[in-house]
Amino acid sequence: MADGERIFVQAIRRYCAQHGITVDVRPGGWLIAMRRDDRRHLAFGYDIGLNSAIAHRLANDKSATAEALEMAGVPCVPHRLFLNPRLGRNVVGPTWRDAMLELLRDHPQGVVVKPNEGTSGRSVFKVSTEAELDHAVDDVFSMSAGLAISPYLAIEDEVRVVQLGDLPLVVYSKQRGSDWRHNLDATAKPVLLEDGEVRTACVKLAADAASAIGIVFASIDVVRVDGEWKVLEINSGVMMEALGKLHPELVQATYDAALDRVFGEDERMFQL
Repeated sequence: MADGERIFVQAIRRYCAQHGITVDVRPGGWLIAMRRDDRRHLAFGYDIGLNSAIAHRLANDKSATAEALEMAGVPCVPHRLFLNPRLGRNVVGPTWRDAMLELLRDHPQGVVVKPNEGTSGRSVFKVSTEAELDHAVDDVFSMSAGLAISPYLAIEDEVRVVQLGDLPLVVYSKQRGSDWRHNLDATAKPVLLEDGEVRTACVKLAADAASAIGIVFASIDVVRVDGEWKVLEINSGVMMEALGKLHPELVQATYDAALDRVFGEDERMFQL
């Protein structure tokens, strides 16, 4: 097992060793091939390969996720898509910046600008002025084909639910540090939630969100704003690096359950 290898990769290695599955980890650990007899299955990034193509694409697109949840009547944080003007005037249209400024005027408390696709809170900006907006937009568009703008919300609590089918396998809150964000790659810390009203509400909302986009294995972030719970985003790739340092057995059991689904009764999940 290579030094510095991601917990995700380590978990797959352990599972395969215990189940007689040959595993081939490509350099960097981002592509993993698992083979048992004549069956072969791929994992990529943090995606274990259980979700349909449409569910995966929806979850990786913040604006599309918000639209799908809204259509299903699931409370969520709105995210509006803006395409990179480098894609061309015919694609983007001439009024994209005016529309951004209108959103900023409509939300005097500020807005959040982030890549429309991506995780870990990278290139996420809270802006409240036109100059801050321009800086954030330039940064995100320098590395992304699209960005999403959402209203800045005074988030009281954020909870992540790792969902497999109908089962909430892991439920934990993100305890924010000095940063305004709840990202685990920033200063937030994962704290497992005990049974109670909060956990029940978050699990129910996460299940509704997963059902709305038809996703099987995902981590779903829900936030409480003004006492109401809303879905913030859905992640098709289930990353538990921070949690794994505190609760390695729980994280291993979660990936084991997902891999059991991969190598279980549903033969359609195998890529031959």
